[in-house]
Amino acid sequence: MILLGASTFIWVSPFQTADFHLLAKVKKMGYAILEVAVEQADLVDWVYLKQLAQALEIKITISGAFGPDRDISSDNAAFRKNGKQYIQDCIKIAAALDSPVFTGPVYSAVGKTRYVGPEQKKQERAWCVQNLKDVGQMAADYNVVVGVEPLNRFETDMINTADQALALVQEVGHSHVKISLDTFHSNIEEKNIPATIRAIGKDYLCHVQGNESDRGTPGTGHLDWIGIKEALVDIGYEGAIVIETFGAPSKELAKAACIWRPLANSPDELAQEGLQFLEVLFHKTRNNQNHITPGISMHI
Repeated sequence: MILLGASTFIWVSPFQTADFHLLAKVKKMGYAILEVAVEQADLVDWVYLKQLAQALEIKITISGAFGPDRDISSDNAAFRKNGKQYIQDCIKIAAALDSPVFTGPVYSAVGKTRYVGPEQKKQERAWCVQNLKDVGQMAADYNVVVGVEPLNRFETDMINTADQALALVQEVGHSHVKISLDTFHSNIEEKNIPATIRAIGKDYLCHVQGNESDRGTPGTGHLDWIGIKEALVDIGYEGAIVIETFGAPSKELAKAACIWRPLANSPDELAQEGLQFLEVLFHKTRNNQNHITPGISMHI
């Protein structure tokens, strides 16, 4: 059964121990998962977080935040080293919290968009591939899968499409480095999201962030949600689907992700109505899929 989750990014940035009330909030809403974005690891009491999650019977998944100094394909050797260490630290956090995945644009920095020549691209890719091979082996040791997330062209110049992600993951060639798909980015870069899901397939798709075409409440935009659901069923996907959008982004995150306006009336409303929509989509029979919360559209 597909489990539904909500990212801490919906409410806060950066997430810290003072924000642990979010676990009870998402539990009350009906979510099975809280996805924790690791912006500053030292702000979080990870031992207490695990204890609280277990007490509330909430699962945790771990995602990353990649600024310029966490770029494993950077021409700055110190940034590459720091980025690799950050990924390794997050793999350890994921393992400690029983998260099966650590996902994000692990290959580069968010907001890094330039036109570069073929030689520079080749070198940056070589650095990226070698670092991912190294962290892939560590991920296997900790039984965590690293999910490579394609971003749209306005947020990265490196991996925009699932085909590019597949090529990178296959070049890395490690069973614990796979693909994480965000439907917001896919809506910009892919011709057909259901076809993209089928092309990735069960062997490579490790995580899904089910976000609307405008990053607002799922079900209120123009995504082919029925097609997305059917494609996930067809490939036998059994991972999580997490809503990841940004209610109160930091200045750095807002700039990198181009968040200039509120994406809903409130983070709570987005999370609650988004969950209602995804519950009907994934957990009800097809006959019930036309009977959804007023104001939320289903495109067939």
